[in-house]
Amino acid sequence: MSSLSLGHEAAAQEESAFARAEAWLGHCIEVPAAILVLGEVLVLLLGVVMRFVLDKPLPWSDELASILFLWLANLGAAVALRHGTHMRTTFLVSRWGPRARAWVEVLAIAVPCLFLMLLIGPMTQYAQDEWIVQTPALSLPDTVRAAAVPVGGALMIAISLLRLARRGLSELIGMAVFLAVLAGAFYLGSGWLQGMGNWNLFIFFVLLVGACVLLGVPIAFCFGLATVAFMLCTTSAPLAVVSGRMDEGMSSLILLAVPLFILLGHLVEMTGMARAMVDFLGSLLGHVRGGLNYVLLGAMLLISGISGAKTADMAAVAPVLLPEMKRRGGDEGELISLLASSGAMAETIPPSLVLITIGSVASISIGALFTGGVMPGVVLAVMLAILVRFRSVEPDQGLKRASAKMVGRAFIVALPSLILPFLIRTTVAEGVATATEVSTIGIAYTVVIGLLVYRRFDWKRIYPMLVDTAGLSGAILFIIGTATGMSWALTQSGFAQTLAHLMTSMPGGKYGFLIVSIVVFVVLGSVLEGIPAMVLFAPLLFPVAREIGVHEVHYAMVVILAMGIGLFTPPFGLGYYAACTIGRTNPDAAMRCIWPYLGVLLIGLLLVAFVPWFSIGLLPSSP
Repeated sequence: MSSLSLGHEAAAQEESAFARAEAWLGHCIEVPAAILVLGEVLVLLLGVVMRFVLDKPLPWSDELASILFLWLANLGAAVALRHGTHMRTTFLVSRWGPRARAWVEVLAIAVPCLFLMLLIGPMTQYAQDEWIVQTPALSLPDTVRAAAVPVGGALMIAISLLRLARRGLSELIGMAVFLAVLAGAFYLGSGWLQGMGNWNLFIFFVLLVGACVLLGVPIAFCFGLATVAFMLCTTSAPLAVVSGRMDEGMSSLILLAVPLFILLGHLVEMTGMARAMVDFLGSLLGHVRGGLNYVLLGAMLLISGISGAKTADMAAVAPVLLPEMKRRGGDEGELISLLASSGAMAETIPPSLVLITIGSVASISIGALFTGGVMPGVVLAVMLAILVRFRSVEPDQGLKRASAKMVGRAFIVALPSLILPFLIRTTVAEGVATATEVSTIGIAYTVVIGLLVYRRFDWKRIYPMLVDTAGLSGAILFIIGTATGMSWALTQSGFAQTLAHLMTSMPGGKYGFLIVSIVVFVVLGSVLEGIPAMVLFAPLLFPVAREIGVHEVHYAMVVILAMGIGLFTPPFGLGYYAACTIGRTNPDAAMRCIWPYLGVLLIGLLLVAFVPWFSIGLLPSSP
């Protein structure tokens, strides 16, 4: 055997060893992450039962849930890094050649590794400093909770290093040289950057973040690296501050609802509850012109009220409806355009994860947001329904109206499923339970209905569902953590005051402010996705909105819908590509059809913006 063959064989064995090590490490992370999701549900459910049923609240349940939650967020972020589910934009790099894409993939691994290695020491120091703080109910050192941040960071560093070890030597050397040159440039130019005043924010938070995002680096790490670089080059503040802000961003009790609603969405699909809803709507409208299009719109409104995540909504509805819609002659470009636009339409339908996030970062009542989010979603649904009426094809001949008996049977089958979204909205809006409590109740309800009514409960899917819940939750929460650190840096620099002055000086008063906000958040939503953009800019812009007389719930609806439109707008919107993937359609086929749908959504958004009643008319305190 030649020496060349022996070299290739040795390299393959070495890569296989690194792959096995990564798989073993991933398993060691996924098992406790899945247990944490399950433990979170059980602790919160126990607290709900003791409070509502036995009237004996447990003083330690929320505290234990908070500790478990921070560990879930950080282990979940490590799961997301291993599975490649951290949010990133790949539109630009997907059009490059193989060699360029390989270099970018190394960059997407190296940047998170660099960020975490710069911060692992301050993370550890921050956790150690929390030892003197005692938790009030359990009397534990707060280090027990705060240690989740450095442990999660260390695990992500290990995953990154194992992945880098599997890349080619030339790629690694080239990336090391590139990052060293970039770091040296920032170090040597630190004096010049400090002398620029707030203009240096443009270097770090526009150019650096923008370049990283467009090169496919996960968005959370773009925020984190820019913040760390800004602090090292322009301030004397310790990096432990970033660790503290990340801890603060990921620790809000309101955000406990995020993993629970993600898990609830999985359970609704797995138990057949989502299909029962769609079948009922189909029995009502399946025979009319474009009837299944209306069914899709109605299903997205209902499903959005359960899963809270747009990708989960589309994944629950599309496999049920799209095959039949294509069989009836529907153009696949039109169908994907409707699916994507209905995803944008339903952004404000509670309990949207974006609603929960904005309530956390902007200190707005979740109940008020849940109440105010219904009508804007309905307005956009009506606008899309009008467009669908003119763009729909005739159904196949021979389709008959379902008999009253068939509709009644479908309604009875769907009734347990139809109760769930109304239970969620009413319970939170009336203040009976928090979003976290009602998500736990919803999980228990779905498990019971799945086992006893629909008799569909695949126990083999539970572990993958728990792991997926941990990974998606970790990806969302880690973005919130790094964006909180970035938002803090922007605020400390005085940027918030400059931004407030600039936007309040726009012509047109509060309506000029709303129009500018729509433009800004459509752009941000297409590049950064909804949650990162909201976490980053909500603390800066909501005080401005209040100052010029825009109701906070009204402003929340406007910017959420604007971000939703951006999220599903090609060529950058990740939601658009998610819809194409779920519908198994080439993105080019839908790109020529989607613009009328986006135009109608924009008209509906302007209607919501200029008629505040749609957002605040149902609030108890509204005039």
